This record gives sequence, structure tokens and C-alpha cells, in this order.
Amino acid sequence: MNIFRILGDVSHLLAIIILLLKILKSKSCAGISGKSQILFALVFTTRYLDLFTNFISVYNTVMKVIFLICAYVTVYMIYVKFRKTFDSENDSFRLEFLLVPVTGLSFLENHSFTPLEILWTFSIYLESVAILPQLFMISKTGEAETITTHYLFFLGLYRALYIANWVWRYHTENFYDQIAVVSGVVQTIFYCDFFYLYVTKGRQIPQYKSEMFI
Repeated sequence: MNIFRILGDVSHLLAIIILLLKILKSKSCAGISGKSQILFALVFTTRYLDLFTNFISVYNTVMKVIFLICAYVTVYMIYVKFRKTFDSENDSFRLEFLLVPVTGLSFLENHSFTPLEILWTFSIYLESVAILPQLFMISKTGEAETITTHYLFFLGLYRALYIANWVWRYHTENFYDQIAVVSGVVQTIFYCDFFYLYVTKGRQIPQYKSEMFI
């Protein structure tokens, strides 16, 4: 554990809380990609299977449980509780375009060819692209609520802080996980143009167009 890891976890948790509060307060899922939230729920599920086999620390266990609960609560609110407010027409990203290559890559590139390791690797690869349906949805509609941009900002900040965490661990522990680092860098790159607009537009982006999807 180090300050970058802790701040990264806090930023990640804050992003999820911001999204949940937005849905609960407005009683609406408008502007939120349900497909991205399904992918994040799948990420946490496949990554945290070691909850049943490996205890690291109370902090680690509590954070995993919180992320799992929040992920499934979010999916429930989008597809069940507030489904009438969900914009399924614009949430049209084809998930198979992500799931098929990610699944194949997790079998080809992993640390060890065991079920838990392959699923962990799958979660790392999938997390790096899970935000794409959300960015695609915003690009398609050309609009993003301020609260949604805050959610995306803190998700991007979480990844940036984790990169700093990996740099710190490499220099202090000589630890380097190529799969996690490369996937994290790829994920951070997807946020770059959003970060630029978020900062230059004073954290309000009523009109958002990503060149990635044009």
C-alpha cells in the first residue's frame, strides 16, 4: 500500500458513489450507459473471485465487497428500478466487439493458465475498455450532464493514480506487472480527450464529441 494506491481507490469509490447518488437523487438513468455498468460488474465479479480463497487484509476485503455491491446495485437501478428513464436507443455499443477479443487475449496472455488467473486477466483487459460504451453514448448524443462528467473524471483519475502507484512500486519494490500496467495505460488513454475538455471547459461539458467515435 502507498499513497497513490489509497488515493486511487478513494477516487474509484468516489466515482461510483457520484453515479449512484446521481441516479437516486434524480430518479433517472438518463445519460448513463447500462452496458458500461454491466461490463464493470463483470470486471469486479471475475476479479474478486479470490474473496473465497485468499485473504489479504480487512481493507482489501471490504473494498472488494463494496465495489461488487455498488456495481450490481447500479445495474439493478438502470435495468429494473428506473428502467423507464434508461436511454437504450443511444446505448447501442456492441459488447461483443469488446468481449470476444478480451476473452481471446486473456487465454493467450496471462501469468498462469489456471481458471482464476485467466478470469483475473480477463477482468484486467475488460476494465481497460469497459468505459467505451459510455464514451460512445456521450459521443452519439453529443451531450453529457455535469454529474456524469464528474463520474468520468474520477474514474480517469483513479487510473492515473494507479499508474503512479505502479511507478512507485517499481522503484521501491522492483515490482512490475506488465498485464496490469499496459492495460491501465490503454484505459487512461481513452480518457485523455475527455480530461482535456473537462479541464478546459471548467468541468462542464454540455456538448461532448470524441474524435475516437467520429
